[in-house]
Amino acid sequence: MFQKQSEQGYNAVVDKIRMKTLTYGEKTLMVEFQMEKGALLPRHSHPHEQTGYLVSGRMELTIDAETYQVKPGDSWCIAGNIEHNAVILEDTIAIEVFSPVRTDYLPLKS
Repeated sequence: MFQKQSEQGYNAVVDKIRMKTLTYGEKTLMVEFQMEKGALLPRHSHPHEQTGYLVSGRMELTIDAETYQVKPGDSWCIAGNIEHNAVILEDTIAIEVFSPVRTDYLPLKS
């Protein structure tokens, strides 16, 4: 699958956070998150392994009981079923990959 860059297809996740599925295959799904300064991603977990890369901005990412100050170029991996949350300190863009594919993040078919 190949996807061209587009400003369309973003969906609200929570207040000040929106996401767009960039591409996906049989085993992985890649998402871009755009997060505004002051956004709070509530503590949650899911069965998917989640790896991420901070493109721009700054955030505090808590994985289980450990909190990290995340800056551009930093990356992370969160095992499935581990609780995590984030506080967005600046306007931020992150790319994350989920495995297995998160069916709730699949684009709606027209």
